Amino acid sequence: MPLLDHLRELRNRLLKAVLAIVVVMIVAAFYQKEIYEFLLAPIQESVGCKNGVVTTVDGKSCALLKTDTLIGPFTNALKVALMSGVLLATPVWLYQLWAFVAPGLHKGEKRYAYAFAVVGAPLFLAGGYLAYAILPQTAEIMLGFSPDDVQNQIGLDSYLDLLVRMVIVFGLAFELPLLLVALNMTGVVSGKRMLSWWRGMVVGLTAFAAIATPGGEPISMLLLAGPLAVLYFIATGFSLLNDKRRNRNNPD
Repeated sequence: MPLLDHLRELRNRLLKAVLAIVVVMIVAAFYQKEIYEFLLAPIQESVGCKNGVVTTVDGKSCALLKTDTLIGPFTNALKVALMSGVLLATPVWLYQLWAFVAPGLHKGEKRYAYAFAVVGAPLFLAGGYLAYAILPQTAEIMLGFSPDDVQNQIGLDSYLDLLVRMVIVFGLAFELPLLLVALNMTGVVSGKRMLSWWRGMVVGLTAFAAIATPGGEPISMLLLAGPLAVLYFIATGFSLLNDKRRNRNNPD
């Protein structure tokens, strides 16, 4: 396919992905209150101050969420809508990504475009939910460093920024096996080579988990590094089987 055709195809795929995200954002705007309650639950239930009063929760420091700019509520609403759009439209933009790559595959491999979206969406959402789930422990650890006479006030925008970054980073990290499988199916890397990387990958994934979890808490690190390592070995096993299948079909 000529370069210009590739660029047109990329543009069309991007437009479809963006359109899906925008549609979900519009729908999410009508459920903003419920989405806010869900997003704020990790910090409100773990370290949130009760009824807006700065007291202590079980003898620990608590935090009061606040907005301190006139346009803060509006920009935060946009962040929440965008986050909802990216997450809930995951199957669409993953499919568009894979459909752009699919023409470079063999005819028998193109059917995996749908499977990529079907598997990739739950993986991305699982990674995002893991970030959401470990946030309470992270908040408790971070606020544990506050002196007793310090009032903890967290800007709602900074909290949402942290949550968005964690969800996206964790979600994309869980796409690692699909990236490796895609590289294997396009002939860039073999399953045997992936298997030879396992020691470095385990160390690298552990280091990544230590950086990606803000609190540096061991349990949170293991909750991220463990699933990533398992997914890596699953992708490696799939790639080894795919290499055997390809060698049988193309003995030369």
